[in-house]
Amino acid sequence: MSKRYGLIILSVFFSLVMALMPLPISMETFRPDWVLLVLMYWSLALPHRVNIGTAWLTGLIIDLATGSPLGVHSLTYAVTIYITASNYQKLRNFSIWQQGLLVAVFLALHHLLQFWLHHFLLDVYFSPQYLWPVLTGAICWPWLFLLLRKYRRHFRIR
Repeated sequence: MSKRYGLIILSVFFSLVMALMPLPISMETFRPDWVLLVLMYWSLALPHRVNIGTAWLTGLIIDLATGSPLGVHSLTYAVTIYITASNYQKLRNFSIWQQGLLVAVFLALHHLLQFWLHHFLLDVYFSPQYLWPVLTGAICWPWLFLLLRKYRRHFRIR
């Protein structure tokens, strides 16, 4: 495994820590999906390194860490990253704010697919608060994009 791939894994690990870090109960519903945002960035920047398999494995780790039914995050991450990676050439041409809007659409797809799976497996009912991470993720996207791009250029990750 190369040093550059190790740096990608380090950024995904840091996003896993951010996803699992405790927050006050009132703020928990607004937590962006840091892991998916980081995976989307890397699948746009380096689709040959971060792909569906990486997303599936990372989703499996999130499932195990959060106690979610096994495979829910894996499936939703894989579907979202498939759409992102298959359209990476188009998405790269958009401005950062247009990418933020498309990221919001992808996050909404992820959360609605995740809700559907939870509803099917656990009999959970929909609440509009379930989509707050879509808004906060779209707001965080430009800053996360710029931070990870600087990280990628500084360490020459290709």
